[in-house]
Amino acid sequence: MLRVNEIKLPLDADRRAAYSAVAKSLRISEGDILSLKISKRSVDSRKKDNIFFVYSFDVELNADEDTIARAFPDSKVFKTEEYRYTMPENKRVSKFRPVVVGFGPAGMFASLVLAQAGLRPLIIERGNDVDTRTKDVKSFWSTRVLNENSNVQFGEGGAGTFSDGKLTTGIKDKRCRKIFEEFVANGAPEDILWSGTPHIGTDKLGEVVKSIRKKVIAMGGEVLFGCRLTDIITANKAVFGVSYEKPDGTITDFETDTVLLCIGHSARDTLEMLYAKGLEIMQKPFSAGARIEHPQIMINKAQYGAFYNHPSLAAADYKLACHPPHGRGLYTFCMCPGGTVVTASSENGCVVVNGMSEYARDGENANSALLVGIEPEDFPSAHPLAGMYMQRGIEKAAFAAGGESYCAPAQLLGDFLKNTPSKKLGSVNPSCPTGVVPGDLRRVLPKKVTETLAGSIADFDRKLHGFALPDAVLTGPETRSSSPVRIVRDDLYQTRIRGLYPCGEGAGYAGGIVSAGVDGLRVAETVLSDER
Repeated sequence: MLRVNEIKLPLDADRRAAYSAVAKSLRISEGDILSLKISKRSVDSRKKDNIFFVYSFDVELNADEDTIARAFPDSKVFKTEEYRYTMPENKRVSKFRPVVVGFGPAGMFASLVLAQAGLRPLIIERGNDVDTRTKDVKSFWSTRVLNENSNVQFGEGGAGTFSDGKLTTGIKDKRCRKIFEEFVANGAPEDILWSGTPHIGTDKLGEVVKSIRKKVIAMGGEVLFGCRLTDIITANKAVFGVSYEKPDGTITDFETDTVLLCIGHSARDTLEMLYAKGLEIMQKPFSAGARIEHPQIMINKAQYGAFYNHPSLAAADYKLACHPPHGRGLYTFCMCPGGTVVTASSENGCVVVNGMSEYARDGENANSALLVGIEPEDFPSAHPLAGMYMQRGIEKAAFAAGGESYCAPAQLLGDFLKNTPSKKLGSVNPSCPTGVVPGDLRRVLPKKVTETLAGSIADFDRKLHGFALPDAVLTGPETRSSSPVRIVRDDLYQTRIRGLYPCGEGAGYAGGIVSAGVDGLRVAETVLSDER
């Protein structure tokens, strides 16, 4: 099979046109093509009067593929094979069931592999199942009464369940394909296998993670919802069990020698417990900023020009960054076309926001995080959890600025740039479901963040016309894009306490759905290898 790159086709091209273009590119006849499958498709919108799709195709030929491939640069044509995930051999001899703490992407995929190997993992998830969790989240948004254990951060599927379900990643691990294929096998749209900007959408992701959970259970796994890890039982620097709190408040012990900590980036009480037990935890940079909302149609026109309403083009997105030669940079993160800014609090008295889109991405506004990196030298102390406490301090300030009612503080971009508190909003309707309170984000965010944000907007406007729209709405704060700590692990993915495996985004080893899922696979494979 050959991978053929850089095939450019019009937006309305059909399959016949694809066969013709590939044949012409390879200098063969169409009849020599036995099969053709899209490997990747992206949009080239650099010239607004000539927007087209760029494809990579996997093709099987009735011809000598080696000879044909040698006639082209490797960047254009090369031999490839269809990836198949191979389950590692199960060398584990322990009689105990492994415990997985957390059922976000890392926990889901670790549990799936462990279950496929016959190890019947016990999964402890402090939040509720996705259906109950959805009701909890919607109740919070309407009543502003927060359930600290079942919310946008905690529950089946992890924080990604209430997001765009974005699957873009910078890692090159081949296991990424396993993540995508499992998602499709469990109900995700098939186009995530080839889209240049793959996403599932929050409206579809819930059913997908539910399907994965049912698969784990069918293979002997057990999922305990509403159960919060309270302790790890250790002796002689090894795991002997866990303690967890049930929904009725009772504490239960479970004997095990293997615990996978897939706790997510918001389990602050769990991190405090782990630190108190003497685990080696180190500071890690995180980012802080705000969400910006523009009319989606404005973004479409800026990116697609006259093609802005072409039926073959999805709602336009963007990815921007400003890196001044001296000073901090600003970058966009988790851009949600046609999406919603959501209140994503998990602690009483704290406000934090995130972005969310449904699969159709057909909402009125586009939103994206505008983030500035916060380095450990910016933390208030050398304490390993200082970054976490700094996050909490920002979120408490936001709660106060929003009137202590879980409304999010907001400011018009024009007012922010003039350093003037907003008293009212303009033409852009904020989408935050708990509501917003106009004010001054400089009272919420660190000075270094607001100064960087203010100094970079003009650069973003040059790159994306209209970005500096005065009525664009800034809603904050966004502080949970990554974990502010790393739980130190060795080459066998374990801490100094043998049998304890920090895993995923919350442990500081991933940044997004796909990379967290891949880390879950890696750790599960190590458990199966039984190397201690």
